Amino acid sequence: MPEGPETARVSLDRLFELAEVLGSMMQRGVAERGLTTARAGVLWALFHDGPMTQRALAGQLGVTPRNVTGLLDALQADGLVARTAHPTDRRATLVALTGRGRQVTEALRGGRDELAAVLFDGMPPGQLAAFTAGLETVIEQLRAADPGEG
Repeated sequence: MPEGPETARVSLDRLFELAEVLGSMMQRGVAERGLTTARAGVLWALFHDGPMTQRALAGQLGVTPRNVTGLLDALQADGLVARTAHPTDRRATLVALTGRGRQVTEALRGGRDELAAVLFDGMPPGQLAAFTAGLETVIEQLRAADPGEG
């Protein structure tokens, strides 16, 4: 462990605290837009990767197709996504953001960008780069240590 076990324990405690604070902020941010974290995840996936089948969406989110169906039912009822027949596969349904869904997702992205500006304003570029590199290392090590993580 770097600089002894106590330093590593303190670092892990800080990571847990960070995850808790960011998780709470994220839940509040999506709730302000009438969403759950799971529904926001669906919108985010469609925003970044474009229209896709329900099966592909389930795979990307790491949930069951049945779970995606429930999420999409709610999002469609709110006018945020639309489901249409797949153009080449009669058995598949294509899911896409509606204009309103795109607006909501852009607002989420704007909130994320504002938070990033507040968090990292004034941090020297070298320090921010080192922080990012450290986080990347921690994430890689967590994924390697967790056989269920993909």
